[in-house]
Order: sequence, then structure tokens, then C-alpha cells
Amino acid sequence: METKVKVRFAPAPTGMMHLGNARTALMNYLYARAHNGISVLRIEDTDPERNFDPGGAIIQDDLAWLGLTYDQGPGIGGPDAPYLQSERTDLYKQVRQTLEESGAIYRCFCSTETLDKKRERQKALRLPPRYDRTCCNLSAEQIQEQVVAGTPFIWRLRLNHEKTITITDLARGTITFELKNFSDFPLTRQDRTFTFMFANFVDDMLMGITHVLRGEDHLTNTAGQAALFDALQKPLPIFWHMPILCNLDGKKLSKRDFGFSLRDLKEAGFLPEAIDNYLATIGSSFGEEIMPLDTLAQKMRFGQNAAAQIKYDVDKLKWINHQWITRYTPEQLARVCRPFLQEHYANVAQLDDAQLAALLQSIKSDLNTLVDCVGALAFYFESPQISEADVRACTSPEHRDAIKEIVRSNLAMLSDATAFATAIKKEAQTKKIPLKELFWFTRLALTGMTNGPAIHDLVGMLGKNEAEKRIMHALELLQNSE
Repeated sequence: METKVKVRFAPAPTGMMHLGNARTALMNYLYARAHNGISVLRIEDTDPERNFDPGGAIIQDDLAWLGLTYDQGPGIGGPDAPYLQSERTDLYKQVRQTLEESGAIYRCFCSTETLDKKRERQKALRLPPRYDRTCCNLSAEQIQEQVVAGTPFIWRLRLNHEKTITITDLARGTITFELKNFSDFPLTRQDRTFTFMFANFVDDMLMGITHVLRGEDHLTNTAGQAALFDALQKPLPIFWHMPILCNLDGKKLSKRDFGFSLRDLKEAGFLPEAIDNYLATIGSSFGEEIMPLDTLAQKMRFGQNAAAQIKYDVDKLKWINHQWITRYTPEQLARVCRPFLQEHYANVAQLDDAQLAALLQSIKSDLNTLVDCVGALAFYFESPQISEADVRACTSPEHRDAIKEIVRSNLAMLSDATAFATAIKKEAQTKKIPLKELFWFTRLALTGMTNGPAIHDLVGMLGKNEAEKRIMHALELLQNSE
């Protein structure tokens, strides 16, 4: 019987989901869906200094926003509960006891200060900084003396330096590690808590994780964890060490890079569908670029990209975000844009959903992110501030009189926006007045900008009275500029 695919996303609760985390979560979600498997959320909260998000609540909210559900984990439960590592200490103790009884691990009494000095000396001698196994061969009597004396210690895995460990990676195929190149790494800290390396191994083993999908930066950890599986003679999962996200300069993304955190992107008006879409397709080639999660799960070629890094391009993300905005229904767009508008315009509360949806449809094609709606609709909520210089800049001296006459003579038609726009266009053509100047002037009067929605749309949005008031003001400025 073939083993069912089971993956896990295991973030530390630092309180901020960054793009690397989001991509790892996404790939695990897609892999599980593509193979009809099980996805697990597991919170790695064994390091109290990093636990700024108790229980991973923010992480769970971010995953829900991205549409990345999981089958087992906090809030859902499952056969391998609990899913917070801080609540799994007894399980780690049991596995550690088993390793102790088999002689696979040993106590290390070296102090942090001693280890630091040894490490600095090795660096000075241009040697790889590696634990020198001082405590590996202590006699039972020596160990008992230290224990009786209350000397702090940690547990280390006793690596067989004559051995090689082989793993299977979806991108690279077979990878072999020579254990002589690795240190006897710690399983515990001096406060008796368990390290990331050990807790991760125990959880993956006990939960029956079949595939570990994580970043390239975890590749060196994999050698140690593979050695732990070997020490207990347990089957290894299959791995995929995904390329690291870098900025356009090729440096690993950091807090200084816009969009590093998911919070940055949410506040900037990026849609979850666009973020998922971009993170799934970045660094790969697809015939179709805009795809929802279900389609991505079908189309993904997991492990195809064996590069060590891929470059994150905000402009490409904006393009994908624009494509998703155009796919939103009027009702969806109104719902997601309203919070951004409310931050700037109190009178947006006077618009019902249908009215706001209608407004947004007229500027939808100009939106790269949701925040853009604030500027694009500023003319509706606030009267534009234009000057004589503005109206002169968009009209030629030889056409100004004709433009004034055409616009003023048709003001009575403003109650029918389409009729007004058609009339001024027809009259301008008859008098051989450049349409671009006529429309620049009229749009400037209505919005404060020469580019934007069609004239009939603007008049329809503003209504006859407001449109007439703004046009009359612009006509006065044009009159005064002569």
C-alpha cells in the first residue's frame, strides 16, 4: 500500500510572516493538494526568546488570509496533537531517552565560554569551526563526577565520522553528506529545552511526514536530521530545498526590502490571490501566468527549479496584482477597497456597496494595488485644486476661446452625461478643435488631472450640479488666464 503524502509547515511564532515563510507554506499546501495528501501546521515555539506570537495566532490569521488551509494543526486538531512544540516536551524526552540507551548521544559539559574560545581559535587557524568532541569519550566515572557536581550540560549526537548519509531531494536528486564534515550537534540547551534540530526531527518522525519542503538555507540542517533518522533506523522523508528569495541585487531579502513581510504587502493593497500566484510561479515558466490555487496545484512542477536563489521583483508582483484586480467582481472590489478609502475620506461611509462598486469600475483599469484607489478617486471625495497655470498648460492659445464656447454652450446637457460628452465631441470636430485638448481641459476641470476615466463616466459619477460647479470654475480660470 502506497504511503499517503503528508507535509508540514512549521514556522516559529515570531509574530511576522515574511515572504519566505509564505512561499514555504504555499508550496506545502500546493504539494498536498496536488497529491491528495495531508497538510499539517506545526508551531515551533521551543525558543522562548523568539515567541512573540503566542500559539501562532498571527500565523494562522495570515494563512487564512492567503487561503492556505491545513488539515491538521492548532485549532483543528488531529491524530498527532498537540501541534505546538512547547506542548510536546514529553515526546522529545522519550526519544532522547531512547537515543541515550542506545549510546547514540552523550553529555557535553563544555561551557559556552569554552566553546566560544575554541571556535575563535579554530577560525584563527583557518579551520572549520567544529566541536572537538572533548566530552565524547569521557569515562562513566568522569561523567558521574560532573553530574554530582551539578555541572551544566547538553546532549549531543555522536556522529559516525566514517559514515555517509544520503537523502533524496526533489530538485537535486540524491545528495550525500560525509559526516566527517559535521559536528556532533546539540539536541538540548543547558536549560534542558530541546533544540530546533532535534524537535523538528522528532515531530517529523512521529507525525509520519513523508515530504519536507523548506528553504535552501536548511540544507545543512538536513544532514544532522538525517543522521538522527539513521540513529533510530527510521525511514527518511523526501526533501525539497527551495531556492532562497533574493532582491534584484541578489542579496537575501531583509526587512529593508519592500514586501519582505506579508504585513507590508497587505497594507500596500496587494491581494492574497496575487501573492499566492506570484510566489508559486516566480523563477519558473508557465504558459498561463494568472492562476488560482486549484489550478496552480495542477500545473506546478515541484522541484523543477534547482537554483540556489530566485529574484523577487516587486514590479512583476504589481503586474500580477493588477491582473487579479481586473478579475474581481464589482462587489468584491468594493469590499476590499472600502477600508483603504475610509482611512482618507470620511464621506465614503455615505456610499452603499452598489454606489462604491460603480465608482470603482470606472477606475479599475488604473489600479495596480488597492491603495491606488485612494488617489484615483480623490476627485470624487474632494474638489480638485487647479490653477490658471494648469488650464493654460493643457490648452493652446489659439483654441481656448473655442473650447470655452463649446463647453459653456453645452452645460445644460450635463443632466445626461453621455449626451454632454457626445455633443462637445461633435462640436469640436466640426470646428476642427483637437479632441485631446478639449478632453484634457474638461477632465482637468472635473478631476484635477488630464488623464483618467471617460468624460461621460466622470459626469455620471459627480452628478450634474457638482460637475457644472467644477467646470464653471475651470472656465473662469481659463478666462482669467488670457
